[in-house]
Amino acid sequence: MNVRESLESLEEQTLSPYASFSSRTRGRNHAEPLCDIRPEYQRDRDRILHCKAFRRLKHKTQVFLAPEGDHYRTRLTHTLEVSQIARTIAKSLRLNESLTEAIALGHDLGHTPFGHSGEAVLDQICEDGFTHYEQSVRIVEVLEKDGKGLNLTWEVRDGILNHRTAGHPSTLEGAIVRLSDKIAYINHDIDDAIRARMFAEEELPKEYTDVLGNSVRERLNRMIRDLILNSMDQPQIIMSSDMEEAMKGLRRWMFEHVYRNDIPKAEESKAQEMIARLYEYYMKHADRLPMEYILLMVNGEKKSRVVCDYIAGMSDIYAIDRFEALFVPKRWNVY
Repeated sequence: MNVRESLESLEEQTLSPYASFSSRTRGRNHAEPLCDIRPEYQRDRDRILHCKAFRRLKHKTQVFLAPEGDHYRTRLTHTLEVSQIARTIAKSLRLNESLTEAIALGHDLGHTPFGHSGEAVLDQICEDGFTHYEQSVRIVEVLEKDGKGLNLTWEVRDGILNHRTAGHPSTLEGAIVRLSDKIAYINHDIDDAIRARMFAEEELPKEYTDVLGNSVRERLNRMIRDLILNSMDQPQIIMSSDMEEAMKGLRRWMFEHVYRNDIPKAEESKAQEMIARLYEYYMKHADRLPMEYILLMVNGEKKSRVVCDYIAGMSDIYAIDRFEALFVPKRWNVY
C-alpha cells in the first residue's frame, strides 16, 4: 500500500478547491524519487524542522536583545507561534496544512543575530545588501547540507520569500503565513513589552483595542476568527476592513512605542558595531571561516556574500563568543 498516494487522494476529496494539492506541486529544483509515506509538502516541513538553521533560532533575538528572563520570545518561539496560528487558519479553511506549516517554520530562517538590528547593519555593509527573507531562501536553496540545500518545493520557497509585508505569495497557504506572522508578533511583542514594564495593557490606544480586544488572548481570538470568516470559500485571504485597519494602526503604534524604544534597543549600537567588526575581520581573513564556507568560495561564491552568510547564521551567543575570542584580550595567567 502506498500511504502517500492515499493521503494525496484524501486531499483531493476533502480540501478546498482553492488549496494547494501536494500531488500538483510545481516541484523541486532537482527531481527526487517520491516518498511512499509522506506527501511533498510534509517532507519539506520535516526537512526544515531538522535543519541546523532552524535549531539556531532558539538563540536569536526577537525584539529584546539577549534578554535574561526565560519568558521573552526568541526567534524560535515566534516561529512556533506563527505556525500554530497559520495551521489553525489553514485547517479551518480546508487549505493545505502541511504546506502552511512548512512555510511558517521556514519563514525566518535567514534572520541575523540581534534581530532586525543585525539585519539593518548587514544590509548597510554587505556589498549586495541583505534582507532576512531572501536569506531564508538562500539557506534552504544553498547553505544547508554543506552547500546542497534542502531542495524544497517551489511553493514552500515562494511562501518563505513572500512572507514580508510587501510580499505577494502565490498560494493561499503563503498568504495565511504572511498575515499570521503579523498577528503573532503584534500580540506576543505586546506581551513581552508589558512583561518588561514598558507600558500596561490599559495604555494601548482604545481606538484599536475596542476593535481588536483588551488582552492578548482576546485579540488573537478576534483576529483569527475574523480572518477565517472573511476568507471562507474565497480565493483570497482577507480580514474585514475594520479589523485590518485596527491591526495596521496597532502595528504602527508598536513601531513607535516598542520597536524603536530605548528599552529593547539599549544594546543595539553595541550589537551593530560587533557585527560590523566581525564582517570586517572575516573579509580580511576569509581563510579563517569554517570549511563549509570556504568551499562555497572555492565553488565560485563571492567572498562578501559568504562572509555575510556566516555572520547572518550566527546566534546571538555565538556572535558574542566570536567577538570576544577575536577582539577581547584574555587575562594572562602563569598557572
